[in-house]
Amino acid sequence: MVASWPEPIVSVQALSQAGVSTVPNRYVKPTHQRPVYKSDQSGLDMEIPVLDMSDMWRNPEGLKRVRKACEEWGFFQVVNHGVDHGLMERVRGAWREFFDLPVQMKRKYANSPDTYEGYGSRIGVVKDAKLDWSDYFFLNYLPSSIRNLSMWPSQPPKIRELIEEYGEEVKKLCERLVETLSESLGLEPNHLMKAFGGEDKVGASLRANFYPKCPQPHLTLGLSSHSDPGGITIVLSEENVAGLQVRRGDCWVTVKSVPNALIVNIGDQVQILSNGIYKSVEHQVIVNSGMDRVSLALFYNPRSDIPIGPVEELLTDNRPALYKPIRFDEYRLMIRQKGPSGKNQVDSLLAST
Repeated sequence: MVASWPEPIVSVQALSQAGVSTVPNRYVKPTHQRPVYKSDQSGLDMEIPVLDMSDMWRNPEGLKRVRKACEEWGFFQVVNHGVDHGLMERVRGAWREFFDLPVQMKRKYANSPDTYEGYGSRIGVVKDAKLDWSDYFFLNYLPSSIRNLSMWPSQPPKIRELIEEYGEEVKKLCERLVETLSESLGLEPNHLMKAFGGEDKVGASLRANFYPKCPQPHLTLGLSSHSDPGGITIVLSEENVAGLQVRRGDCWVTVKSVPNALIVNIGDQVQILSNGIYKSVEHQVIVNSGMDRVSLALFYNPRSDIPIGPVEELLTDNRPALYKPIRFDEYRLMIRQKGPSGKNQVDSLLAST
């Protein structure tokens, strides 16, 4: 475990507020990793699926739509999800207020790479790595025994209560989604949750992201291309500022947020459990010169100390186990040390490698 960052941490928001006119070299991506915009992709006009939670809940036709979205996209937006819309606005607003605090107040919560918990600006501990144009706040949410409330922000007022309230509502949504994914794979409703380790043993963490205005957005990314390491991710995004891009073949599709929707994406652990039937898809975040952006991601993960491998009921002679089992805590450590790197991490678990 690495206890400190390889270089001093710089707040990207502070750089942006200082009015830098060029992106410092440590944020400039190699040419092949720079953002691709719609105009560069022959007028590509696709959007990730939008699913109605009330329609897919134990409904055969709805389950087919879920399966299609998970097989073909690994992403979908969900409406009628049960999370209070007013709460979504309040928690996003509270995090925006937090990031607007003076940097010295935020640095009281400065994180380190041993747990990542707290306020930070980089992922990965590779020295001289190219960095992303963003700041974030990461905290552990489940199981409740690992919450470190001293690392939860105390300002603005009521932010801790909002984190708790929002976390509980999204946790319930995740439980319903895991059941839905299980049924859409032809398994019993509780099968995937058992593979996760059971409702009372799952893990969850929360990351609030701040993507400041950028003077040269074509040279950098708010978050480099990666697939999420955990089970499923629920993202609360800005409705009026685009940023999230999802890989579709050789193209990048910019997600257009539907009002009051939440974005759901499949993580590497569900790809492993489903034996590759469902895909954890690469995604990245672009930035812009005119507006900053806040998003909130809740990562719902399997219990960290049990091996996660393909579900036996999904294996056939023609499709044997594609992945070697690994504990989630081992897998997460690998990600945290190396930082975002496309699909390289999950591909390293292929049984043939």
